[in-house]
Amino acid sequence: MKVRIHRGALVVAAVAALVGFPLLSGLALAGNKHVDEALAHAKEAVSHGKAGHADAVVQHGEEALKHAMAAGMKNPHLDEGVTHLKEAVAHGKAGHADVATQHAEGAVTHLSEVK
Repeated sequence: MKVRIHRGALVVAAVAALVGFPLLSGLALAGNKHVDEALAHAKEAVSHGKAGHADAVVQHGEEALKHAMAAGMKNPHLDEGVTHLKEAVAHGKAGHADVATQHAEGAVTHLSEVK
């Protein structure tokens, strides 16, 4: 009788683990969606900056900044990415596409490291 109970408990635990783990993993990954969006916009900012389009660096930099701030994570790479995005936007508004691009590249580097 005890063997059946233990076997039943083992089966229940195994099923719970197989169902629960992917659900919890999905929730963890959902938190990084904003980081992924921030990274995508930062890459667009770099691309436009290399073409000399300071206004597009501002547009994508601001969008990246919104997503990075919305991520709601405590991570030094995210913080550094936000700092670079703010600088990219500021220099883009001043028409300094080259400096804005350097900061956007820094943001891409750091946002890529956010786990």
